[in-house]
Amino acid sequence: MGKSTVAAGLAHLAAQRGKRVLVVEVDAKGDLTDLFEHARVGFEPVEVARGISVMTIDTEASLREYLKLNLRVPMVGRIGPIASMFDFVANAAPGVKEILTIGKIGWEVRESIEGRAPWDLVIVDAAASGHVVAQLGAPEAIGGLVRMGSVSDQTGWLQALLADPEITALNVVVTPEEMPVAETIELIARVRDELEVPLGVVFVNRVLPELLHRADEVLFGALAEEPAGAVLRDRAGPGASSVIAAGRLAVALRRSRAAHLTRLHEAIDLPKLYLPELFVRSAGIRVTRLIAEAIGDELGI
Repeated sequence: MGKSTVAAGLAHLAAQRGKRVLVVEVDAKGDLTDLFEHARVGFEPVEVARGISVMTIDTEASLREYLKLNLRVPMVGRIGPIASMFDFVANAAPGVKEILTIGKIGWEVRESIEGRAPWDLVIVDAAASGHVVAQLGAPEAIGGLVRMGSVSDQTGWLQALLADPEITALNVVVTPEEMPVAETIELIARVRDELEVPLGVVFVNRVLPELLHRADEVLFGALAEEPAGAVLRDRAGPGASSVIAAGRLAVALRRSRAAHLTRLHEAIDLPKLYLPELFVRSAGIRVTRLIAEAIGDELGI
């Protein structure tokens, strides 16, 4: 359960408070709607739960919409030669493909601000950390290439929208493990160095509970030794040994992740919200509600 779960939980929490939410899935894996127990959706927003709509970014559909809205080019069926030409340009110029992704999201936000779209909140289930900087930096990259005309105007308002802390915040989701923590530290440094996008909070996901205090470990350890172990198995059944082993594993995992939590805390000065590991086998609305509740508890609401 990763960033999609957090996005779904945030959407559920906001919808519970009467907000109309649009969740945008960028990487098109299609699993976001599983968290609402709804079929996959496409480029057009679909309501998957009360107050929550979901859409999936499609760069060809974004190009079609851009041509229709800005150049008044009627689009019927696939865009064929235009798409081929677009692929050629996109591979030659930095930021072209990314601008269609971030531009569509920005369009929905601006339409909401100006009262032409119903959303009170737009949540983006963004790309992985290796791609999100390029996407968020696309308006500036395109603006540097095109300094006049409608394209320049459009990248200008998009840059202003992304830089406005009253509108935009980049929230990062991380698990307390070595590689995710290292990538998160690098991502936040890059955002501060390369972008003007405001940073929000860090969601530390899948945090294991502390089962035992240090003082309890002596007693817990004694239960695994003989003759106490034999007495426990006699009284509680043979499964008692598995419970003891599972407890030891949980404590070891918690302690090993503590070092990564410490590194995250020392390296990043952003607010952090800690979300628990959910010991469930499948995603669904129950998981979404549990994450929403955990986020609400962290926020004190």
